[in-house]
Amino acid sequence: TRRFMNCDQCGKAFTESGHLKTHQRIHSGEKPYSCDQCGKAFTELSNLKIHQRIHSGEKPYSCDQCGKAFRQLSNLKIHQRIHSSEKPYSCDQCGKAFSQLGTLKAHQRIHSREKPYCCEQCGKFFLCSSALTAHQLIHTKKKCQN
Repeated sequence: TRRFMNCDQCGKAFTESGHLKTHQRIHSGEKPYSCDQCGKAFTELSNLKIHQRIHSGEKPYSCDQCGKAFRQLSNLKIHQRIHSSEKPYSCDQCGKAFSQLGTLKAHQRIHSREKPYCCEQCGKFFLCSSALTAHQLIHTKKKCQN
């Protein structure tokens, strides 16, 4: 039988003490790994290494279909759904399918009428961040005309 170690803050169980220690940094706020280029700090060394690719420009994962390159394997896998037409996320309201979870969540706001993005200038709400960004141009154009 496996021996589990529980986090004393939230109760989450781990089989390896190293994983528990890393997890506990979420609660303590400890970020022992920091980027020597910009100072951004991380709880895990692996996340620092991925971050450092921003500065180096390294994109080690490339799509064999179109050549587009990515810093993270997970982003390549999401991208590859474009070529395979794989759409693993479907709307429980209307059945429409999506390749990315974020796109499904944005779509579901159509059904719920939730508009979480608010313009700080006028208080108008929007379904998605891109609609808010497009709307905000109205305010900047008005400033330019004055």
